[in-house]
Amino acid sequence: MQTPPRPLHGAPPSAVVGGAPRARAALTNSRYNEYSVGVAGKASRAAVAGAAEEAAYLELLRTTDLLSRGLAEVFKTAGLSPAQYNVLRILRGAPSGLPCGEIAGRMITRDPDITRLLDRLARRGLIARRREPADRRTVTTRITARGLALLARLDAPVRAAHRRQLGHLGRPRLRALAALLRAIRQPG
Repeated sequence: MQTPPRPLHGAPPSAVVGGAPRARAALTNSRYNEYSVGVAGKASRAAVAGAAEEAAYLELLRTTDLLSRGLAEVFKTAGLSPAQYNVLRILRGAPSGLPCGEIAGRMITRDPDITRLLDRLARRGLIARRREPADRRTVTTRITARGLALLARLDAPVRAAHRRQLGHLGRPRLRALAALLRAIRQPG
């Protein structure tokens, strides 16, 4: 049995009966935004725009979580975390290898302990690290044949997961979505 949503802070008293939330009167995030603007009566354009921005932000978070969970299941079959898979993909695209800092800079999500992440991959034989003879301070990380083979096995399941999750949008909408997401990262 699914529990009804709880009214948000500041919800009208009719949303709660006897200390328990009333399901039909409970406010969702978007209804709460409508309610708050209506109660204020004189909501400024900034408040309305802020509500739209907040709603878009929440939709992005929900979507990211949903998409991430689907791919995490694919990675789990190979004993990889999403961050480990990301490192292997980065290194597959750089056959001559990369220093640790460069890998960290290319990660989709920042990992504060990239060294430990690389250690785990090295222990499994998926990557190899080598101190550069020309500059002993630099350690270059490369993907191994074993790492490449693992990625090759995951390519089809990852593509299939992407198709399941996003294929229904069609190419034109996917291109438009990608352009909007890039625009978010490059405000100007």
